[in-house]
Amino acid sequence: MSQFLVLIYDNEAEFANRGPEAATRITEGHAKLGEKHAESIVNGNALQPVSTATSVRPDNNGGFSLTDGPFAETKEALGGYYLIEAADLDAAIAFAKEIPVVSGGLEVRPIMVFDR
Repeated sequence: MSQFLVLIYDNEAEFANRGPEAATRITEGHAKLGEKHAESIVNGNALQPVSTATSVRPDNNGGFSLTDGPFAETKEALGGYYLIEAADLDAAIAFAKEIPVVSGGLEVRPIMVFDR
């Protein structure tokens, strides 16, 4: 089995404007997904809104610059993730297709394995 990180992107403003029904649909969808794929899910979490983010970037003087907000300003923000085990990329993509989103998308990336 290989591990994949499935990143969940969505439009926070659109999600907030859809009201409590959308929140319920999304929450229930994740609960059902968790029950159905419990053996494949290694970990997963939802993230706080981008307004709570702090970006950390190295500067040219050996220090760091801190900025309030997300690393990149985009309409769709990273809202959560699942770390899963799957037989291959096709199986990981099939899992991703079951994740509920309001208007965003999903990114599936294999976890890099380093030889020791």
